[in-house]
Amino acid sequence: MTSVEKTGKTIEDAVALALSELEVGMDRIDYEVLEAPSRGFFGLIGTKLAKVRVTVKPIDMMKVAQDFLEKVFSLMNLEIQIEKVKKQDNTVFNIRGNDLGILIGKHGQTLDALQYLTNLTANRDADSKVRIILDVEDYRQRRAETLTRLASRLADNVRRRGENVVLEPMSSNERKIIHMALQNDSRVVTYSEGEEPYRKVVITLKK
Repeated sequence: MTSVEKTGKTIEDAVALALSELEVGMDRIDYEVLEAPSRGFFGLIGTKLAKVRVTVKPIDMMKVAQDFLEKVFSLMNLEIQIEKVKKQDNTVFNIRGNDLGILIGKHGQTLDALQYLTNLTANRDADSKVRIILDVEDYRQRRAETLTRLASRLADNVRRRGENVVLEPMSSNERKIIHMALQNDSRVVTYSEGEEPYRKVVITLKK
């Protein structure tokens, strides 16, 4: 935890100086009074400043992320439940409810954008980073299964016809699924070409 010690004419002044240095609000800190201020003899001699130790409270990044999502869904008048699953290198927020297609968008583009904003919000004031994966009614798993089947079918076409197949533009996550599905194929190889957001996967015969 980050902490600083500051002095001021009053306890409030000392705390304010610490908040300015730490660049946080009162809701993010705890403080301890190390020395109370004293006006001294006749308010002139022996005046003692207030001294405080201000400590930044640790952030519950999962709560920050969930609060952000719940605020977004409330503005959209969506009634949802969020199931959190902690994994080795990320936490999955699986969103459940009715008529949530609006959160997915074409090929998950809206979901990817919302995931980006959620991670940005959760990590904004954090010392360490977390990775949050957003899903809607297990959409990502279903999409991965669809892309894996597509990769297998298109690879078969390449093997039979000997012609390259260029897929439609995809996100980096979806391109990765295609690459992984065919990485052990003995006859075809995949690579990506183009610039974001129009980058796409090419399936071709191995030389």
